[in-house]
Amino acid sequence: MVVETLSGVALAAGGLAYAVRAPQSSLLAPSVYRGVSQRRSIALTFDDGPSESTPALLELLREHGARVTFFQCGSNVKRLPEVARQASAAGHELGNHTLSHPMLQFRSADFIHRELAEAQDIIESEAGQRPVLFRAPFGVRWFGLREAQRRLNLLGVMWTVIGLDWKLSAAQVAERLIDKTRSGGIVCLHDGRQTSVAPDISVTLEAVRRVIPRWIEEGFEFETVSEILCPTN
Repeated sequence: MVVETLSGVALAAGGLAYAVRAPQSSLLAPSVYRGVSQRRSIALTFDDGPSESTPALLELLREHGARVTFFQCGSNVKRLPEVARQASAAGHELGNHTLSHPMLQFRSADFIHRELAEAQDIIESEAGQRPVLFRAPFGVRWFGLREAQRRLNLLGVMWTVIGLDWKLSAAQVAERLIDKTRSGGIVCLHDGRQTSVAPDISVTLEAVRRVIPRWIEEGFEFETVSEILCPTN
């Protein structure tokens, strides 16, 4: 009986961990982790911005004609509204990444809704786009998120491959992305570090500098997340 009880607890814990963190899971809220694979396209996404280094990234993207999706924190947009507007004006898609980048696990439904709603309003008022996409900080979903997304008309977005650009070298990030990216893939990188002021994203910038020409050579095109989800784009 004790063994059976422990096995049940382990299964329940495993199921909850899948619901909370697995990119493929939509158990706690509607979510996608990849786009259509009929086209040779990928969706580059950047979390935690805008930051003081986002303009350098925007210039890199401009040089290669790459349009991407930025999942922005409301507090960072409030600090750097002109950078958020610059990203929007360049044709990039802006998504919601909460107000203050909290871990949503164990938070109340009211707290979760407030974090998303305040970010929505700030991004819309400062950058002129009202997000239709949301990415949870740390990729962690929780109870109450489904209702918050429903009320705000947001679709959750996870990823097909994450670059780990906050802890690997630029060469390692580039190798990881090139090895794991396939048609329809949603790639997660970062142009900020949570809500830090003037974060060092040099690894991200160098990795992007390396991988975009390689992807172009391999015939990939770049789409926003909304575009890559559409089968007739």
